[in-house]
Amino acid sequence: MNDLDKLTVTADDSILLIIDIQERLAPAIAYHESILEKTGILVQAAETLGIPVLATEQYPKGLGPTIAPIQVLFSQMTHFLGVFEKIQFSALTPEVLAAIQATGRKKVVIAGMETHVCVFQTARALQAAGYQCFLARDAVGSRTDANRDNGLELIRSCGSVVTNVETLVFDWLKQAGTPVFKQLSKLIK
Repeated sequence: MNDLDKLTVTADDSILLIIDIQERLAPAIAYHESILEKTGILVQAAETLGIPVLATEQYPKGLGPTIAPIQVLFSQMTHFLGVFEKIQFSALTPEVLAAIQATGRKKVVIAGMETHVCVFQTARALQAAGYQCFLARDAVGSRTDANRDNGLELIRSCGSVVTNVETLVFDWLKQAGTPVFKQLSKLIK
């Protein structure tokens, strides 16, 4: 993979991983409403473009299930691979790794919480396992800006691409003027 390949993501080579956007965690996260909106855009775009989506929940007994608006989107999907419970901070459990491997895709787009803990540890583990990660910076968060910023720095330093939801959706689309472009561009406006 050359340097530009590492910066390129397509609908055919990527999956979307939603990390720990849960009922009792989300309200404590700075800008959580915006993060939920941006995550929703990613999920809807992924479904429209046939991109597999999977999610994790960190200790759901304590932090609750995935927050309801995201669960509703999952329930309407045909490309949803499931929600995987975990207690380790990295989302790359053996079950999640097996689900990712089964897709045959090598690029993982990440959204979720918290940037400096579970999101960072997941990106680091995926990069070490040979995957290229794309982090949607406007669809991740931590309780404080300082922790979020530190998490973004760490994620970038391990070789992941830090980008944003709009760039990802337009990378997935590749061109304007198609019916799919018209449908998805409404989400971004």
